[in-house]
Amino acid sequence: MNKTVKTTEPKQKKNRTSASKTEQANKIGRQSQKMSESYEKMELMLAKIIRIFSTFLDRVLFNNRHSKLVALVLALLMYVGVNYSSVQSIYTSTLRSSRSVSDVPVMMNVNSDTFEVSGVPATANITITGDATTVTTAANSKEGKVLVDLDGLPEGTHEVRLTTDGYGSNVNVVVDPSTVVVTLSRKVTKQFDISYDFINQSRMEDIYSPGTPVFDYTKVNVRASSKTLDSIAFVKALIDVSDQTSDFEQNARLVAYDSNGNPVNADIIPNEVHVVVPVTNPSKSVPVNVQVSGEVPDGKAISSITLDQQTVTIYGSESVLADIDNITVTLDASALTKDATVLRPVSLPSGVSSVSVSQITMNVTLGKSTTKTIDSVPIHVKNNVNHYKASQPDNITTVSVEVSGTEDNIATVSADMINVYIDMKDATPGLQTFELKVEQPTNGLVSYKLKDSTYSLNVLGETDDSAAEGGTINNE
Repeated sequence: MNKTVKTTEPKQKKNRTSASKTEQANKIGRQSQKMSESYEKMELMLAKIIRIFSTFLDRVLFNNRHSKLVALVLALLMYVGVNYSSVQSIYTSTLRSSRSVSDVPVMMNVNSDTFEVSGVPATANITITGDATTVTTAANSKEGKVLVDLDGLPEGTHEVRLTTDGYGSNVNVVVDPSTVVVTLSRKVTKQFDISYDFINQSRMEDIYSPGTPVFDYTKVNVRASSKTLDSIAFVKALIDVSDQTSDFEQNARLVAYDSNGNPVNADIIPNEVHVVVPVTNPSKSVPVNVQVSGEVPDGKAISSITLDQQTVTIYGSESVLADIDNITVTLDASALTKDATVLRPVSLPSGVSSVSVSQITMNVTLGKSTTKTIDSVPIHVKNNVNHYKASQPDNITTVSVEVSGTEDNIATVSADMINVYIDMKDATPGLQTFELKVEQPTNGLVSYKLKDSTYSLNVLGETDDSAAEGGTINNE
């Protein structure tokens, strides 16, 4: 019985394997059937679409209503096909841009220790071309520059091309001017004395004055072409006195100038000099004078003028102060109608930087005006520059003067206080008439009036030292 079981199991297993393979084959067949049916449906649908599209084209292409439109579209397609390269060029050109940049600094490549260069412009103009974005970037580049290469050129005149650098390789840059004619001159050395100028004096208080500076050395070497050196008139140290109130020292910059005061481009070796500058506060006390102009109206005259400051202190350089003996304030008498207190500004003489007070108060009193005549006032000569001898035909050497003012003031006036004169600056030999002039007193308390306005004089061709300026007329 056991033998029967062993024979049956392999047979059953074989039957099951055969049935499985048959089922798989059937399954594959069914799937192939479905795919075939799907492809067939797709072919039918595609054919349907093609028929619909073909019908549409037939209706459009062969319809009189649409024939013109179809012809236009076909013509455009043919034009683009034939002229593709030209269309592409036009499209490309619309993307390109140009931009001009002015006053670009010109950089030189030259041995500046050996040669002086002339003819190279300080700046040049450039035009940048390329696509819009790249052009904008290049135009705004801080690295861009114009170059002129003079390295290796000998002394003399040369035509050289201007080039550019720093704008990138994607743009085209054109320089204007594209070439320049330059001259290379060999430099030589010459020695100059150092002078000086004080700068920024407006930033130094008026009461202070810089003195004579003391330099570490008084001569300096200047290197340039012979022509440039010949144009240099002086080399100055520019000493800055800003806010200085006491002695100071600094390194002053040296600058070469021509005879017209224009800076000259040259190598100054060294280009600075150490300087010590004393600062002083020179001052001087001087009296105040009142200068009166015009006449008091209504038959009145000035009786007295009293100042609140009889003297003031002025400040300036010692040389200027030495020539100043007083300062002046002015008063217009024609504006006075009664006793008044008048405030007037102080007029600073030339060269005076400041004064202790800027205004003077005057107390002015008026009185009744009267007159008197003073006779025998001598006639003086001014500006007898040729020292001519002269004589008066009628032996007249004096004149009468009418003095006006208050009674007390005119009482103190005498003939020797009055200066009557003629001006012989333009005198020539022969009999001629001069204008008589009288010098008015500046205090305004009295005024003078001549009774005669002309004076005849016979001028001789001979010279006489006794007839010099300031002498009286003597008849011979």
